[in-house]
Amino acid sequence: MDAKLQSVFDGVVRRNPGEAEFHQAVAEVFESLAPVLARNPQYAEGAVLQRMCEPERQIIFRVPWQDDQGQIHINRGFRVEFNSALGPYKGGLRFHPSVYLGIIKFLGFEQIFKNSLTGMPIGGGKGGSDFDPRGRSDAEIMRFCQSFMTELYRHIGEYTDVPAGDIGVGGREIGYLFGQYKRITNRHESGVITGKGLNWGGSRARTEATGYGAVMFTEEMLKTRSDDLDGRRVVVSGSGNVAIYATEKAQQLGAKVVACSDSSGWIVDEAGIDLELLKEIKEIQRGRISEYADRRSSARFESEGTIWSVPCDVALPCATQNELNAADAKQLVENKVIAVAEGANMPCTPEAVAIFQEAGVLFGPGKAANAGGVATSALEMQQNASRDVWSFEYAEERLHQIMIGVHRRCAQTAEEYGAPGNYVLGANVAGFIKVADAMIAQGLI
Repeated sequence: MDAKLQSVFDGVVRRNPGEAEFHQAVAEVFESLAPVLARNPQYAEGAVLQRMCEPERQIIFRVPWQDDQGQIHINRGFRVEFNSALGPYKGGLRFHPSVYLGIIKFLGFEQIFKNSLTGMPIGGGKGGSDFDPRGRSDAEIMRFCQSFMTELYRHIGEYTDVPAGDIGVGGREIGYLFGQYKRITNRHESGVITGKGLNWGGSRARTEATGYGAVMFTEEMLKTRSDDLDGRRVVVSGSGNVAIYATEKAQQLGAKVVACSDSSGWIVDEAGIDLELLKEIKEIQRGRISEYADRRSSARFESEGTIWSVPCDVALPCATQNELNAADAKQLVENKVIAVAEGANMPCTPEAVAIFQEAGVLFGPGKAANAGGVATSALEMQQNASRDVWSFEYAEERLHQIMIGVHRRCAQTAEEYGAPGNYVLGANVAGFIKVADAMIAQGLI
């Protein structure tokens, strides 16, 4: 890392002790910025880096709720409103026991650049709680969401901060959260939250958007080498929303998806993943991935080792942060992977990314490859503002054009800065410059 950038980074670490994921996200961006600062001294003079690494607002609050047996539980809620230079804060809510302030700050920091790359007028933010929805009844989840929104409502709004879903927050949770917001405020303010149900303000293609977008970005990367996904063997980690719809879009483009996973293990289906069965188990029954192997003779379940040992042409890590390490990357390279695109946020460790880049593997970082979700959330905001409803086909085509644009910005910026094909540098630099220029233009705020 450049010496000036290292000095700023050291300050970030001192000011934010114990937040390893946030440090990792900042370092990953800073590694790309030395040539940008050399060309643009106004960024250093205006302390843009220091300001960008300090959230505009950090909200931490208590979330008390009662389970079905009458026992009272206390969780911690977060909303980090990181940067509003381009528009209202935009980013999801994550409900998972691993959540703490450092996770939310890493996600919010990534969101700044991701949202910038979409070309949409949205800033970066993120939120969530250390609540674990797994095994909880609908009534318990409703009571938790109502308690969470009872504090959060005072900090959000369509012109201020617009949350969405993330891990542990799907359509059910969004419904409970929006219902409580409406109840407290006495306003049906559709634009205050995205990921809503289709019959009360939601957007078609929003459910599919993150997974679809990651595959669209992968297809654009492959086109630069006169290749495509047709006939390619694909491994997708995870089996939640992003993984399911990455699988669906890959199959639509002619790929054969042979493996997916959840926290209990992973399955390999050499006949190709039966998408309808996967959706039934994970979306309707909320079951475990092992049940897929129980019901499909061509599949096997593994609870040891790693899904990345399965040979593939294309790898789509769609589960969670730091799930794919250096050993996994070496295995994928040995098995002749040609492209990796991050459907999740920062699922590849820095060491893994370096291995892919050194091997000449096409690598799409999450802030670019999974930008389709937040882009379609912004499209949902457009529809809400105009009281309009779009068809699935129109929303998907808008998503496709946005992802083509994200790829183009990354590729062109990488080439401009002397690193053609380096999507990490391209995404970091293109995302950074747009936000930095807006911050300079708006004065010292």
